[in-house]
Amino acid sequence: MGKRHKTVVTHLEMLAEPKLPPAPRPLGKYALMRAERMPVHFYRYLYDAIGREYVWVNRKRLSDDALAAIIHDDEVEIYVLYCSGTPAGFIELDFRNHERAELSFLGVMPEYIGRGLGRFLLCEAIVLAWARHPKRLIVQTCTLDHPRALPLYQRHGFAPYAQEEVELEELD
Repeated sequence: MGKRHKTVVTHLEMLAEPKLPPAPRPLGKYALMRAERMPVHFYRYLYDAIGREYVWVNRKRLSDDALAAIIHDDEVEIYVLYCSGTPAGFIELDFRNHERAELSFLGVMPEYIGRGLGRFLLCEAIVLAWARHPKRLIVQTCTLDHPRALPLYQRHGFAPYAQEEVELEELD
């Protein structure tokens, strides 16, 4: 049995497209590319490398087939940020519920934290989500995530609508 963590999950929503200035572009060579039919092993690499410190465990529990069914769905969009040719972060947007869009994941590789890439990815995710004209955009974060995650979401137009305490178990 793995280590157990109690956390408070905050559910946030955005009910209209915000009027935000664009985030500063990353310095140097960068590209934000949609990964169409990303190999499951590459998704697992990104998910683990980015989420390891923050106890991202839900997708680790899925079989390859179950994970592929999500990430290869035409209504799920994954964008990978590359800096100088190296994966630096990713965003995952879920449009399977046509009433709302969900920013399922947003993360930056540990060695790229502190360079403003989280803000850049969030701004790009917001623009991409609202281009599909949802009625609302949702995201969730928890107290195990990066400490700047919740304030960043709120500064960019998300408002909390619910909180819950949950217990997560790391996989061995």
